[in-house]
Amino acid sequence: MAAEVLGARWTFLILRELLSGSARYSDIKRGVPRISPTLLSKRLKELEAAGILTARRGGPGGNAEYRLTASGEELRPIVMQLGAWGQRWIDSSLSLKNLDPSLLMWDMRRNINVASLPHAPCIIQFEYPELKNGRHWWLVADDRNVDLCSIDPGHEVDLFVTGSLRSMTAVWMGAATIKAEVEAGRIMLDGDRALAGAIHKWLGLSPFAKDIPNRRVNRA
Repeated sequence: MAAEVLGARWTFLILRELLSGSARYSDIKRGVPRISPTLLSKRLKELEAAGILTARRGGPGGNAEYRLTASGEELRPIVMQLGAWGQRWIDSSLSLKNLDPSLLMWDMRRNINVASLPHAPCIIQFEYPELKNGRHWWLVADDRNVDLCSIDPGHEVDLFVTGSLRSMTAVWMGAATIKAEVEAGRIMLDGDRALAGAIHKWLGLSPFAKDIPNRRVNRA
């Protein structure tokens, strides 16, 4: 029965979003960009029926807010261990074939260490030159929060970060370091020297980036 509840496609990714602090439908959707709106609504209703989350309706704009119950919160170590297992055992080259700029930037945004920003507020623009869609992104940070924009917020940019989506994803995964990618010319930093010099401190990385890969291939 546990497999019936949790084994449906996308369910673990929806749980990951809720465990990471997403509460609104739009935020959950941004964290699982490839799921259809209809299927996301269906999965949320299924999790609510299973007692894993509650939906508080009638919020601003009539939107619901989703919160994990004690049952849902108890799934945290399971979801985190699944991510740690994937980091250790799934070949990173396979993960780097499935690139999504919106998902990458959304995860980076919520893991930015605002305490390590040399100054705030600040605006940091990311550019992925090889992309036609999702080429430009802006992180707008103050001393408490970081917002993500896919449309130019209209303010002066403090730091420009330019590189391939593959390189930035590899850094986020922990498969490469920002220092190595910059030195190799695959990522370029232009603008505020203090922000550029501290990027390794404030840049949001995957919570699993610290896991050391330990992959094996069994051959018959």
